[in-house]
Amino acid sequence: MDVIGGKWKPLILWALGDNVLRFNELQKGLPGVNTKMLTKQLRELEGDGVIRRTVYPEVPPRVEYAITDFGRTLIPILQALCTWGAHYLGIEYASPYQCPAKTGRTKR
Repeated sequence: MDVIGGKWKPLILWALGDNVLRFNELQKGLPGVNTKMLTKQLRELEGDGVIRRTVYPEVPPRVEYAITDFGRTLIPILQALCTWGAHYLGIEYASPYQCPAKTGRTKR
């Protein structure tokens, strides 16, 4: 639970899915997260081997985040938790922020 626990880590992993995103793209996709918290959560996920951070030697520097193969193994678990939560709450059709798996949206 330390690896995916908390409010933002599962949402970060879901946002990444099969995507490669830059910091600002992640932040825009996660309404309500502040820069300090997103940075902290990304560092923890990277430290646990769940995401990969790639820094390109450009000016200005370009940093991209992607989910690792190990991190991809968490996606079915997040989908199952989401589906369970939607069922528990009696949600028939959930928005992408409530439960992406229930909307027919596939992993990116």
